[in-house]
Amino acid sequence: MTRKEQLARTRERLLDATVECLVTYGHAHTTTQRIQDAAGVSRGALLHHFGSKSEVLVAAIHHIAQIRFDSISSTLSELDDGPDSLREMVRAIREAMTGPPFQAALELWAASRTDEQLRAALLPAERRLGEALREMFHLHAGIADPQDETVAFESLMALVRGLELTRNMRSTSDVADRVVEAWLESVERLRSA
Repeated sequence: MTRKEQLARTRERLLDATVECLVTYGHAHTTTQRIQDAAGVSRGALLHHFGSKSEVLVAAIHHIAQIRFDSISSTLSELDDGPDSLREMVRAIREAMTGPPFQAALELWAASRTDEQLRAALLPAERRLGEALREMFHLHAGIADPQDETVAFESLMALVRGLELTRNMRSTSDVADRVVEAWLESVERLRSA
């Protein structure tokens, strides 16, 4: 492995460790020492890539957005315009808004409310992801009216984010699944209009 490849691999390990720490400890208790330990690297290796907790968190924002985007786009690239395309798209978006990358993103969203540096890094990454999701939604939703499409997209984003945020308060996914099904039924009416 070349030096450049080793550096890239170490950086990736540090960013993955940051996601792990955000999920395990939350933003407030994620420290550079915990990130270093989780990545299994020396202090010097951490400092070579990131000089502070803020720097590693800013890089993690882009890392997390890319993971989420890759997850969605790999699934959606296989979709056609068949009758189940909307349902499959919603499933892909829902899956991308669960699990450790999304949980880490939630931690960073909350922290960015009072941290201008995080917010400045978070907004472009989330906007890029949001634009890509919006474009994918446009391709597969089949809603003719642009205003109806915008409302359907924004309500889907709010719905899946809220369901994931409150997931640990439910004992089963039955209610969440029924809520998504109700959303799909309402959007089906827009598709046939």
